[in-house]
Amino acid sequence: MAKAQWSYKSATELSAALAAKQVSAVELARDAIQRIERHDGKINAVCVRDFARGLEAARAADAARARGETGALLGLPITVKESFNIAGLPTTWGFPPQRDFRPAEDALSISRVKAAGGVILGKTNVPVGLADWQSYNEIYGTTNNPYHLGRTPGGSSGGSSAALAAGYGPLSLGSDIGGSLRVPAFHCGVYAHKPTYNLAPVRGHTPPPFPPIPLDRDMAVIGPMARSAADLSLLLDVIAGPDPLDMGVGYGLALPPPRHNALKDFRVLVVDSDPVLPADKDIRGAIENLAGSLAKAGVSVARQSPLWPDFADSSRLYMRMLMAFLGAFFPPEAVAGAQAGAAQLKADNRSLAAERLRGMTQSHRDWVLDDGARARLRAQWRELFKTFDAVICPIMPTPAYPHDHSPDQEARRIKIDGKDYVYTDQLTWPGIATLPGLPATAIPLGLSPQGLPLGVQILGPWLEDRTPLKLAELIEREFGGFVPPPMFDD
Repeated sequence: MAKAQWSYKSATELSAALAAKQVSAVELARDAIQRIERHDGKINAVCVRDFARGLEAARAADAARARGETGALLGLPITVKESFNIAGLPTTWGFPPQRDFRPAEDALSISRVKAAGGVILGKTNVPVGLADWQSYNEIYGTTNNPYHLGRTPGGSSGGSSAALAAGYGPLSLGSDIGGSLRVPAFHCGVYAHKPTYNLAPVRGHTPPPFPPIPLDRDMAVIGPMARSAADLSLLLDVIAGPDPLDMGVGYGLALPPPRHNALKDFRVLVVDSDPVLPADKDIRGAIENLAGSLAKAGVSVARQSPLWPDFADSSRLYMRMLMAFLGAFFPPEAVAGAQAGAAQLKADNRSLAAERLRGMTQSHRDWVLDDGARARLRAQWRELFKTFDAVICPIMPTPAYPHDHSPDQEARRIKIDGKDYVYTDQLTWPGIATLPGLPATAIPLGLSPQGLPLGVQILGPWLEDRTPLKLAELIEREFGGFVPPPMFDD
């Protein structure tokens, strides 16, 4: 096989080639393994290699196909975020004390991937505790962006996005609560889908050494990543569905079809920036170009609407609720520090940093009141989606930025058009979909003048995941999608 003959094919294309006997699952697995061995020294995306079992699974897939069996992922090489339990492999979440933790059983989503014939070749790198938009830890080191090795690939599914961009298989599995699917997809020019909350069960995607039991991880989801929009649905349909140990809780696969199947029928609200956290000129320019192209294609495009929920209010609410959940797992000394900081806050301090402190220390009563505010926010979104089919907006305010591993994230800064902003305030744009539990599809929009990926997210109505997924497919078909990084296009 010539180099890269299969490396940048979509999962759909590879499935067709497998069915037509143009290639075998073993050949695809070996091709991906050879690329990892040849290229991963540059980006360090695949931190746990499982090549022997992967080749064994590929041989089993070829044998199954020879018997006439089928499967949604049969014979497709796949990578998986390190945070998913795979029996016998380390699951550390980047925590050094857990470097030797090896679960005895697969996460439910991994079991479903294997049952569908997926060939798992390894696990991809993450930040410590999945708590950064950069992917580095003491156990596995730093993952680099395939378009610029000195910059972040995003996080926390940064290893997965980098692996996809480098051609290490067509699919990967990640997770998201603060943009951890969408942000790395954006920074590495690939696709990702944050499903409606609770659509895909998270059992077995829990920090070590916690047992793999059903657990309500407020706002947290797992979801697919790919280099093609259509492939997202392929993997989503495999992992979605109620957890049988959770008394049927979950929304299953009975999702409504997309609202439309043609671009010209969509009604879209486009938001390119907000004073709470502006998007830079490259992001705004990419969104402007997309809006213009959509309008020319017959899409009904609005640039503002009174139905748009107040971005500042929802961002402050998200900061509190997110940190109330995450803060429950912080060590006692971190909680004590947050309590001391919150005690010094003035009542009129409505900064996002102040809201994060309040969230880490809020009472259960305050959380219940915030949960009521979230219910009202969900009602606002329901009203908006009576008029619009989708909302297009930024994922992050800038393209991938240089590595910054300074320990205090609140003290880090990012530059937006030359002005400094608080690093952790970047939570605002991912939070727009996370807080109300809405589905959101990340799509690439080409490269910036500096050669860095650009992109947006498409938000859809509650449980109508197939609507933003379809719009993503139509945009890819009409205007193009993934662009391989030059240093890996071989």
